Amino acid sequence: MLKIFSHYLPTHTLHQVLFDAALLFIVVLGAVAFQAAPGALDWAAWVPAALVFAASMIGLNAAMGLYRPVYQRCRRQAFARVALSLVVSVPVAYVTFGLMPWPEIAPHPMQVSILVLLCSLLMLRVVVNQRQAAGFFVPRVLIVGTGRDALAVYRDLTRPLQRSVDVVGFLPVGGQERVEVEPRQVLPPGSLLDVAGKLRVDEVIVAVRERRGGVLSLRELLDCKLGGIRILDLSTFFERSLGQIRLDSLRASWLIYGDGFRQGWARTFIKRVFDLVVGSLLLILALPVMIITAILILLEDGAPVFYGQERVGLGGKPFRVIKFRSMRRDAERDGKPRWASSNDDRVTRVGRVIRKLRIDELPQLFNVLVGDMSLVGPRPERPYFVDQLTQQIPFYAVRHCVKPGVTGWAQVRYQYGASVDDSAEKLQYDLYYVKNHTLILDTLVLFETVRVVLTGEGAH
Repeated sequence: MLKIFSHYLPTHTLHQVLFDAALLFIVVLGAVAFQAAPGALDWAAWVPAALVFAASMIGLNAAMGLYRPVYQRCRRQAFARVALSLVVSVPVAYVTFGLMPWPEIAPHPMQVSILVLLCSLLMLRVVVNQRQAAGFFVPRVLIVGTGRDALAVYRDLTRPLQRSVDVVGFLPVGGQERVEVEPRQVLPPGSLLDVAGKLRVDEVIVAVRERRGGVLSLRELLDCKLGGIRILDLSTFFERSLGQIRLDSLRASWLIYGDGFRQGWARTFIKRVFDLVVGSLLLILALPVMIITAILILLEDGAPVFYGQERVGLGGKPFRVIKFRSMRRDAERDGKPRWASSNDDRVTRVGRVIRKLRIDELPQLFNVLVGDMSLVGPRPERPYFVDQLTQQIPFYAVRHCVKPGVTGWAQVRYQYGASVDDSAEKLQYDLYYVKNHTLILDTLVLFETVRVVLTGEGAH
């Protein structure tokens, strides 16, 4: 894993992106050389243009989640990703053709050939991602512990379509930890440094919660680290691997003394400028869709078109969020808030469509412009549910240290849910965002939101 701008990027994903960009660059130059007349090529113009084209096309598809593995081998999901890649890439490619000097040096048939090559590469990448991913380097991993946490780490490392790793075994530690892993993979007790050296370990994951009182020698961990072996605790492992901060391995001291969770004025200013510029552009682009949606709501169920609801925002302060009304006017006639379910009978026919396509969220762009919300951040909840969740879920209030968002890291990483358990699961992604949020991560979330909406992943 590489950490770029506070966000973890799988090494094998970077390998795939670089390989595809290089391959597209080479095949574009090959197609040009094959079709052009001898002596008619201006390589000084073609090479930079082909490089920019390859980098922009592969970078765009990477940002939209093409290189994220599909953990269930679902043909529908694979087809949706192929279709989305083609629908987005072809128009952008034509725009790129217009911005570069290609019209002068490449006739239209050659541009069509380049598009065919691009589409073939994207379809091939999706097919390859349906199979087991593998990097150029397979790290050897030793898991310290034999209990429930060690089993959770092992399952994540060896899940289908995960990067290939070699788990050399589980090293038991002192104490009465229950063995929940495969007994045949449990190594004989011994010095951590000796075992790691003997098995040529590259990484040690400490999957035990108690590290004091002789249960685990800090001196041995330090010796391993000084010997060039990476050492990860549970919190760091799940943050790196799943893009979440696990509540069951989180401690207040880690929030206080750990890296991240920086809320400086510079970051706030940059994020606000980003929200104003991108939010205004999105509002202009979405205006025709919003007008049509308003007309359809009026025709089916009458006024009002918009629905205002109190939500909890930055610092725990309430504000009124604006949405298109997707439920009947008497949805909460008893005055008692209820979780929205996936097949809620209170949702109108128009409401079901606009919720599936996330169109009901578009009026929140006005909340972004006035400063109540950001484009990207934890989704705001109603005060009634916030009171409940704060009492039942530890560290829930941490998500209120940044502005709530129209979309968020949890929304592109976790399917739709409406329960306390779902809120706890999504909080783990929200905490990751609060800890690591940057302009780069915000841009990535916006691109992945497009993918989620257009492919229907996580729709409700």
